[in-house]
Amino acid sequence: MHITELETWQHKHNFEITHKKSEQRTTQVLIMTAVTMVVEIVAGMLFGSMALLADGWHMGTHVAAFVITVFAYKYARKHQANPQFAFGTGKVSVLGGFTSAVILLVVALVMAVESLERVFNPRDIHFNEAIWVALLGLFINVVCALLLKDEHGHDHQHEHVHHHDHNLKAAYFHVLADALTSFLAIIALVAGKFFGWNWLDPVMGIVGALVITRWSFNLLKESAPVLMDKDIENSKKEAIKVKVESDSDNRVSDLHLWKVGPNSYAVIISLVTHFPKPVEYYKNLLQDIHKLSHITIEVNKCMSEPCIIPRSTMMTS
Repeated sequence: MHITELETWQHKHNFEITHKKSEQRTTQVLIMTAVTMVVEIVAGMLFGSMALLADGWHMGTHVAAFVITVFAYKYARKHQANPQFAFGTGKVSVLGGFTSAVILLVVALVMAVESLERVFNPRDIHFNEAIWVALLGLFINVVCALLLKDEHGHDHQHEHVHHHDHNLKAAYFHVLADALTSFLAIIALVAGKFFGWNWLDPVMGIVGALVITRWSFNLLKESAPVLMDKDIENSKKEAIKVKVESDSDNRVSDLHLWKVGPNSYAVIISLVTHFPKPVEYYKNLLQDIHKLSHITIEVNKCMSEPCIIPRSTMMTS
């Protein structure tokens, strides 16, 4: 009969970092972007500017992305202690970032197709009105970018935690994409007004689509491996093996390392030794390995003499 409560040996599964301030600022950005979106779409249709209309549509998809971003924060916080999530809700923000990256790709495709159509079928553009609206859009985008950049880059006390927040990074990329399309729209409109280069308006839409596509692929490359539990930290795995095998005659026979949150890792280790010790002893060997939030260790006593496992036969993933 155990007289000690089991909670003493249970793992904590709250691997989601609370981003309350990030959530608040993203909400502010959502509201400003939604208002500007409506203004730009209406103005683009009234004044005949593809660059301006594309920027408005672009903002519309970003509004959807920001809704996803805010939802991800709220959902992760609400369910962070829910036992139905095997390893907590740490990956919710990563999923939010991945979803936003997909939306970015859709935005780029729509912009490219519509811009190509306008290359072959030019429209009349009311340059003066369109330029003023584009300037307004750029101003709002810069303000939003500064709001999110402050959150994206601060907090050195937590080892640049926000740098690993894919949800926030996706929101930041969306704002940068908005700013880029607004800037390109202004260049195209000014060139069209003073030099008659109307063809530059749809060309700038294509350029913006290409840049946004690249940002989107970069974000997908960062977030997808985390969602797939792909091994992305070989140096950390090697450090864990070195720590364990430098003690006694321990040999690591199996090792699994994966991310369970923006800044948290889980590891499962199977080791073989002639001199088995309590599991807590082996966990203490890994105290210097940062960000290991969930450690599971299986200790196997080697019954043969000698017990040697070549490093080349170790199974890791």
